[in-house]
Amino acid sequence: MQDETNSPRRIGLIRDLTRSRYVVAGRCTYYSGEYHAQAFDECVRYLRDGPDADRLIFGSFCSVASGAVFVMGGNQGHRHDWLSTYPFFYAPREAGFADARDAYRKAGDTVIGSDVWIGTEALIMPGVKVGHGAVIASRAAVTRDVPPYAIVGGNPAQVIRSRFGEADVAQLLEIAWWDWPMAHIRAALPLLCDGGVAALHDYWLVHRPPASSDE
Repeated sequence: MQDETNSPRRIGLIRDLTRSRYVVAGRCTYYSGEYHAQAFDECVRYLRDGPDADRLIFGSFCSVASGAVFVMGGNQGHRHDWLSTYPFFYAPREAGFADARDAYRKAGDTVIGSDVWIGTEALIMPGVKVGHGAVIASRAAVTRDVPPYAIVGGNPAQVIRSRFGEADVAQLLEIAWWDWPMAHIRAALPLLCDGGVAALHDYWLVHRPPASSDE
């Protein structure tokens, strides 16, 4: 993919597009936001700063479509288990609220696995974990964890189906091709650009490439 970081940070590798230290992205994970004329960091909402901040973590080889939204900031100071959801603690203009308790709660890091495809205008809520190989349909509202290789859609998002059978998913997770050295990935492209899990697994059994830290 062409990295067009001179295009108001709308298209390119996320590790190059983001200015936030709380966003981490693996190899070749990209964002394409030209349709919404939106820089990637505009997709990441309510990021806090400091030791209690949650992070947004992507694996490698993810595809993030235009208009996707990642809601961060934990519960943003709203407690649905209290009598009022109003964030009194964060209303500084009202001096009478100075003694209010801080309702903020961390949600934990939002973690997107490797080889995940996130469709246009999908919404990922705080602390969600998306498994490797999952597909998030356009405009899905993801409020809970997504299993590996599941296709989810709707509001709230539900599993529509698995991309592969249970045995195939186990093999794909075992080989974890996204961690291979880039030279091995290039050599396996004819297999990766096909639907035969067994063939890719056989390739891995022969070559057994070690996990890579190359960039």
